[in-house]
Amino acid sequence: MKRVLVLNIVALSKNLIGDDTPFINSLIEKGHLGIINHTDPAVTCSVQSSLLTGSKVSEHGIVGNGWYNRELSEIMFWKQSNHLVRGEMLWDAAKIKNKAFSCAQLFWWYNMYNTADWSVTPRPLYPADGQKIPDIYASSDELRFELTEKLGRFPLFNFWGPTANMKSSKWIADCAIHIEKTRKPTLNLVYLPHLDYCLQKFGPNSPKVKKEVKAIDELTKYICENIKVDEVVILSEYSISEVDQVIYPNRELRKLGLLGLKKEFHYEMLDAGRSDCFAVCDHQIAHLYCKDNYKDKVIKHFQNNPLVEKVLYGNQLKDFALNHERAGDIVLIAKNNAWFSYYFWEDDNKAPDYARTVDIHRKPGYDPVELFINPKLKLAKLRIIWKVIKKKLGFRQLLDVIPLDATLVKGSHGAMPAKGSEPVFISSQSIDSIPAEKVKEKILEIIFN
Repeated sequence: MKRVLVLNIVALSKNLIGDDTPFINSLIEKGHLGIINHTDPAVTCSVQSSLLTGSKVSEHGIVGNGWYNRELSEIMFWKQSNHLVRGEMLWDAAKIKNKAFSCAQLFWWYNMYNTADWSVTPRPLYPADGQKIPDIYASSDELRFELTEKLGRFPLFNFWGPTANMKSSKWIADCAIHIEKTRKPTLNLVYLPHLDYCLQKFGPNSPKVKKEVKAIDELTKYICENIKVDEVVILSEYSISEVDQVIYPNRELRKLGLLGLKKEFHYEMLDAGRSDCFAVCDHQIAHLYCKDNYKDKVIKHFQNNPLVEKVLYGNQLKDFALNHERAGDIVLIAKNNAWFSYYFWEDDNKAPDYARTVDIHRKPGYDPVELFINPKLKLAKLRIIWKVIKKKLGFRQLLDVIPLDATLVKGSHGAMPAKGSEPVFISSQSIDSIPAEKVKEKILEIIFN
């Protein structure tokens, strides 16, 4: 039984490997560089679930980073319970083969209440006074307190939002090294998000990306120098495409008279339960939940949108493994250079209060604009610091510093990537390409060969 380290370097694509990745190049020279075949939808939670269960979306049920709960009539994003995922997890399959097998599951998604030996995931504290305090959830409180004491508090605000940077990936790396030194798992699954931020913010063609690629290569070297195992596997869930167009399906559905809205104070709120049709937007994928008598109208409308590559419905959903009860009745896939924004208001003065904040759970769609600070704000950093101080003093404060300009985003994923920019699978195995749902089987082969 081999001891294996799997580094999920998010958004590392074939075209980013070169002069800026000397250490990753050295791993490829000892092994093989392959690609992971495109998966619909190519978004975090869906692909990770395919990688870890060895099954397609239609089987494991994770149709996106969020979806519409038809029973609750609520759109829910970024839930963390592993009970949402259907299918046998990689570590459970390994334990059947050898009871001595152990696994650390570090920061991959659906990491709460799973059966891995050790798991760690971001989990802020939300006290009643409105604060959001950085913290983690771990498989035991003993491990949670141990990591916090050893590494300091998890840098949540460097994990996502305008201040997202290498600091969070470095904390995760140190967490993995600590787990290695104190637990020695057979399989160490480590999620490194750093590249994802700059690629979405600036686009893969930006010269600003070069130093970030170098940084993740150096971090990879640091991890491998401190975690000595029999084999290192590097993979990525998806690749980022350059985008210069935004699609607003909810605004289009609003103009068709199908979107349900609710007034709260002077804000407009999307009322999914009241809608005849609405969109849950997730990068370059949009799930449309639509009443039967409006489907033909909606399908025809989006088939005429030049920025929409595919309009899937009926049996076509089965062809793309999206025939699951959680999926939309209609699924849109954007052109390679476009992405879907959740925005549903037509007047920014009526945008909901959460729109200008970092709020991944309340927004009825994924919002990469959270990576930016509103450029129109004067002395924005001082304003943020002052609001944070007042929050700590017990005053309720809205950190409304996020712009409402979706055109700022320059990178997205979910649709088919351009040839040569596919997500990678680097290992000792001579594999040119592999479907996401076959990665579980391949990792098991590496461990038990």
